[in-house]
Amino acid sequence: MNIANLDMNLKVRLFGESINSVLFWMFFPFMAIYFVDNFGERTAGILMMGPPILGMIANLFGGFAADRFGRKRMMVISLGVQGVLLLIFAFSPSPWIEYFAFVGLSIMGSIYHPASMAMVADIVPVEERRPVFALFYTSINLGVVVGPILGSIFFFAYKKYLLLTSGTLTLILFVIMLKVLRETLPKAAREATNGVGVISQLKNYGIIFTDKAFFVYIIGGILISQVFMQMDLYMGVYLKNFIPNQMLDLGFAELLVTGERLFGWLISVNGLVVVLFTVLVSRLITQWSDEKALIISSALFGFSFWLMGFTTNAIVLISLMVLFTIAELIRTPVIQNFITRIAPEDKRGQYLGASSLQFTIGRSLAPISLYLSAFFSPVVIFSLIFASALLSALMYKYMFVIIREKEKVQEN
Repeated sequence: MNIANLDMNLKVRLFGESINSVLFWMFFPFMAIYFVDNFGERTAGILMMGPPILGMIANLFGGFAADRFGRKRMMVISLGVQGVLLLIFAFSPSPWIEYFAFVGLSIMGSIYHPASMAMVADIVPVEERRPVFALFYTSINLGVVVGPILGSIFFFAYKKYLLLTSGTLTLILFVIMLKVLRETLPKAAREATNGVGVISQLKNYGIIFTDKAFFVYIIGGILISQVFMQMDLYMGVYLKNFIPNQMLDLGFAELLVTGERLFGWLISVNGLVVVLFTVLVSRLITQWSDEKALIISSALFGFSFWLMGFTTNAIVLISLMVLFTIAELIRTPVIQNFITRIAPEDKRGQYLGASSLQFTIGRSLAPISLYLSAFFSPVVIFSLIFASALLSALMYKYMFVIIREKEKVQEN
């Protein structure tokens, strides 16, 4: 894809969201450690449950607001508030103020996302959306690769200055987007929400879940989210407790590999593969149907993760992580494009907001694997995770059966 041919809105956002992603990942991975140090493990554990739940509500509101008030308006408001909250975080005299600033940042990010995705759908024709979503996904993952490395250097030693810099740059991005972006809200969406109260409009989410295909899609998403979210949960515990120290021969030197170190490598490999190969994989699957892509990605997610439970070799585990990430690259642009394709034009933002429920609910259920690990062996845990992936593939297959039946009825 030629970036020069993109709409100006997308060019500006591609630049801005790449920077914003780096800034976010410079502090986000370290927040749990920071709050544990300040509040203790029990209090911090309870406090960290708040952002996902509030994020779910914010996503739903963000989808409604994007359809009611406009894509640009919600995006720039979110960025502006994020910039102010980062400055409050930087100069805060209390960890409690820092916590509420962090909650606010999570809420604003959740409000930004559906408006952001809806703007892409407004601008880009449906047949061209996959590579555009893939491009944005790659730019965001640059932050996943670079941000934690910079954050590990600066967060604990220079937290105030890091957050001050992040807040200032975010406010600069706010001004740029405010001045440059144009509104893309379709006329149909504006007319459909004109004069409708917030409560009445939010009730439309109940109508969305009467869409049988969409409901099955959410169930499939919850099931598959149990798999890829284990990379931040069970995989770290498994590597720490079951992977023995080993020497890795690099040819010119030997490197001691511990379970903890290998976990860090796997996360870095995941981010690096996303950055390097998102566009390539997106091109290779251009002719794939959404059905084929979703079913294969679910099966590949589960199979690659399941195989990790049968080896302790660092090279094999890294290779399986590459396979795991390829499943992610197949799935992500298809998912983003799929929702914009099935959503009615006047409810596009709401569908995108409701779609995020699969990740929020999945994130809430995923820690069950840690509880079960106290009773079952790793092979059993990995097998249960694989089963969740296969059930997800079946849900996606069923969803497309529903869609085809609905299309037949509409044709008749």
